[in-house]
Amino acid sequence: MDKLLIQGQTTLFGNVDISGAKNAALPILMCSLLSGDSIELSNLPDLHDIKTTKKLLQAIGVEISEAKDSVLLCAKNITSYEAPYEMVKTMRASILVLGPLLSRFGQARVSMPGGCAIGSRPVDIHIKGLETMGAIIKINHGYIDASSTHLPGNRLQGAKIFMDQVTVTGTENLMMAAVLAKGETILHNAAREPEIVDLGICLKKMGAKIEGLGSDRIVIEGVSNLHAAKHTIMFDRIEAGTYLIAAAMTGGKVTCRNVDPTKMEAIVQKLLECGVDIESDKTSITIKSNKKLKAVNITTAPYPGFPTDMQAQFMALNTIADGVGEITESIFENRFMHVQELQRMGAVIDIKHNTAIIRGGESLEGANVMATDLRASAGLVLAALVAKGNTQIDRIYHLDRGYEDLESKFNKLGANIKRTS
Repeated sequence: MDKLLIQGQTTLFGNVDISGAKNAALPILMCSLLSGDSIELSNLPDLHDIKTTKKLLQAIGVEISEAKDSVLLCAKNITSYEAPYEMVKTMRASILVLGPLLSRFGQARVSMPGGCAIGSRPVDIHIKGLETMGAIIKINHGYIDASSTHLPGNRLQGAKIFMDQVTVTGTENLMMAAVLAKGETILHNAAREPEIVDLGICLKKMGAKIEGLGSDRIVIEGVSNLHAAKHTIMFDRIEAGTYLIAAAMTGGKVTCRNVDPTKMEAIVQKLLECGVDIESDKTSITIKSNKKLKAVNITTAPYPGFPTDMQAQFMALNTIADGVGEITESIFENRFMHVQELQRMGAVIDIKHNTAIIRGGESLEGANVMATDLRASAGLVLAALVAKGNTQIDRIYHLDRGYEDLESKFNKLGANIKRTS
């Protein structure tokens, strides 16, 4: 199992090219199942979750060919309607084959998903929405068995769907199910994340009729079939935010390129509250820090609120900033597992229910720590960059699920990170 060895107290300077967004690429890869024509995707990040998704699609029968800068997917000859446990257990987003398979073929069998152990993320909203569209769904031995073969033409029926809570994957699954359904589907209380908008843009290029992207009310008029399309995956705003925080913590100056600053306003606003200088244009953000940071208070919330995927990184920042910062996690109930690892490095953090109270201004010390989930891993890397001495981070396979070429990108900015087995 790989580990990262990080030498602390380095300062980051330079430019970093931000990769395509994992959270946009995964559902867009899945939407290739909705058409028998070829879908060409570019700016796909080279991540473990992307590789897992490709293997899953190939197991179903999708033909995938790789070019230098793009990937071509063709789901003309599907051989299976099942996403087995062996393919699904490591990645939550595997549930996103459910909507497309059911919508196009009238049947699907998908294992209950796995992924990071950050709390309960039930799929009941997915299931309830599909049942509202007429699907018959049963849970058998850990599998979701779904069918619409009893409906006219095997097609799901358009419906008004009221989601009990905001869910990103639920919105994506139901969007993909609705684009081939008969009639109009309205998703109320839909998630508004830019990655959902990116999925919608790709679906519209394929011929889908969708209105209301970026709002909490998405209207989809079903069509009989979708066609070939080309799409470029949007940038990863969580990766960009991670590098901006790294520059802030180390007192450096870093420019994140290939980004859209308008999609990062919640993150940028909190960084400005910390006391850094930020400049941006249409495709980049530059941060300059003198290392005199102020602690900030954060409450995670669905977009356009503060993203839960940036919570661990800001916690690392608060450990060295002046003052006391409070971070309240309102999305997942088990996303403070990185606290005890930061405490091993000297952080002063108290937990009260779903709020972490961080007393900043303390010097962190290098230590042996363990990554507990994807974003917790990133928080530990940031802490290690400013700690005295060396830090060893175990179980970094979590990092490889969501950060492309992390150690190389950081080292080009002046960090000293080595990967060992």
